[in-house]
Amino acid sequence: MDSKSGSAESIYVPEAVQRAAKILVVGHFAVGKTTLIGTLSEITPLRTEERMTQAAAQVDDLRGAPDKTTTTVALDFGRLTLSDELVLYLFGTPGQQRFVELWEDMARGSLGALLLVDPARLADTFPVIDLVETYGLEYAVAVNSFDPYSRHAEDELREALDLLPDTPVVFCDARDQKSSAEALITLVRHLLAHAN
Repeated sequence: MDSKSGSAESIYVPEAVQRAAKILVVGHFAVGKTTLIGTLSEITPLRTEERMTQAAAQVDDLRGAPDKTTTTVALDFGRLTLSDELVLYLFGTPGQQRFVELWEDMARGSLGALLLVDPARLADTFPVIDLVETYGLEYAVAVNSFDPYSRHAEDELREALDLLPDTPVVFCDARDQKSSAEALITLVRHLLAHAN
């Protein structure tokens, strides 16, 4: 996971790789999707970040992210080779409602979704859960918690988000590679359990 140098060897998927899996990284505006994909991707991620303008100031709620100056306007894309034969493609969705039309194409062919949640803005998560469920995607919840002392108990989060009992919930820090990888592993295990 450390081969972000951009050399020819790290840009292309090895010829031995025979299988690819598509995973969505979803969540509301300013929850850390771009950060998580950048943390995990073995290649320099494709980002469609644009500078936020005054026009967006009336639309994008910066509560909880006052220092945010850019936003994803289409998608984020990263790659993670899991074995000699399997590669994972990570697609990050934009978090604003005005970009919801992109979801249909992005959801097509996806095995599932890693749903990032900000515990300080749980209400912003409901429209995203609705979209994930509308497209029939299995998902795991990754609570992007920068402050370990402000964590809510898992059962409180489950109740607040009205999650099914088998929906995995994991705490992570999208800036930390190990923590982000554990969240992704949680999703993959959930997907494997539902595939059987």
